[in-house]
Amino acid sequence: MAKILQKSNKQTVKKKKIIEVAIATFAEKGYSNTSTSEIAKKAGVAEGTIFKHYGTKENLLLAIMVPFLKEFFPAMADELFEELLDEERSFEEFLRSFMTNRNTFFSKNREIFQVVIKEMIYKEELRHELLPYIAEAASKRLVNVIEIFKQRGEIKDVPNESILKMLSTVMGGFFVSNFVLLNKSSVSKSEIDEVVLFILNGLGQSH
Repeated sequence: MAKILQKSNKQTVKKKKIIEVAIATFAEKGYSNTSTSEIAKKAGVAEGTIFKHYGTKENLLLAIMVPFLKEFFPAMADELFEELLDEERSFEEFLRSFMTNRNTFFSKNREIFQVVIKEMIYKEELRHELLPYIAEAASKRLVNVIEIFKQRGEIKDVPNESILKMLSTVMGGFFVSNFVLLNKSSVSKSEIDEVVLFILNGLGQSH
């Protein structure tokens, strides 16, 4: 993440140092347990400098996450789908593996996920900035997955756009409600199984 941010020519030396320290401290102690005063001390700047450039700790996190998501998210999505999709895996197995993988990811990055989602809900400009990147990265790869399982006869032959809406609404809503609204640290295997069954009942072919 730090390497991605260092590519930006718009960052001053002080800003780069603040970002560098913030990334390391958030990773080590967690977002909630990190104060702006601690970041300032480690970065060798006054705390007021952080407030001057970013305003709040939330905005500092977003200054880290926005370029990271824009540049790294597509590559991360490629790696994830390549890892989870193979010729032997059924649609049900793919869904369960995908949900389990994302559960582990969000559990490890829960605090950051909560802040990003909260800010996207309340800041329209942030939604406009991030959602197209996330949607493009995810939708292209999901369409490929959908087509594969359609050809195998495991998914109903309905428009891909309708399937994408269902998958993003059910899976996205599941993780946001659990990790953000209910503030859970993780979700259980049985909860994942329920979501997978729900999707299969809507999309799966009956035999």
